[in-house]
Amino acid sequence: MSMQQGKPRPPATPAQALTAMDHLIATGMIGQQVVAQQLNLSVTDLTCFGYILEAGDTLLTAGDLAQRAHVTTGAVTGIVNRLERAGYVSRRPDPTDRRRVRIAAQPPAVARVRSLYEPFYARLNGLLAEYSADEVAVLNDFFSRAGTLMATYVGGCPDPDPDPDPAATVPPTA
Repeated sequence: MSMQQGKPRPPATPAQALTAMDHLIATGMIGQQVVAQQLNLSVTDLTCFGYILEAGDTLLTAGDLAQRAHVTTGAVTGIVNRLERAGYVSRRPDPTDRRRVRIAAQPPAVARVRSLYEPFYARLNGLLAEYSADEVAVLNDFFSRAGTLMATYVGGCPDPDPDPDPAATVPPTA
């Protein structure tokens, strides 16, 4: 399908765009729960399996997976154990460090997961085909930068009240 030139879009404010993004994220979270249930996985386990799939032939270590999922190495051990018991992954020796293992997706599990996601991704590709190459570049830039911003925020969530004692910043009066 060829890329269209894009069409006029209705105007939107940043607040409207953020609301639309919030709705997309919320719907995506619900969708992840539904897919996870269909696969008899938790959302966290499905998310970690997604990171394993994304890595492709560059197999992740448990530490790599823990960092991507923002969980401890102890927690990721439990996740990998569950995924392995369910037939989603296997552990393989690291070719450069015999103390480490790498996590590989099992082909039948990959096929199960893809069978659930591919129809949706086909529709998303159809939707993207309605945008010009420049518009897709803007979408990609926004998603990439917003994802980095979100990962940074999740990795070090600031105190919701960064200045709990306003008097601490007010110079004393004489």
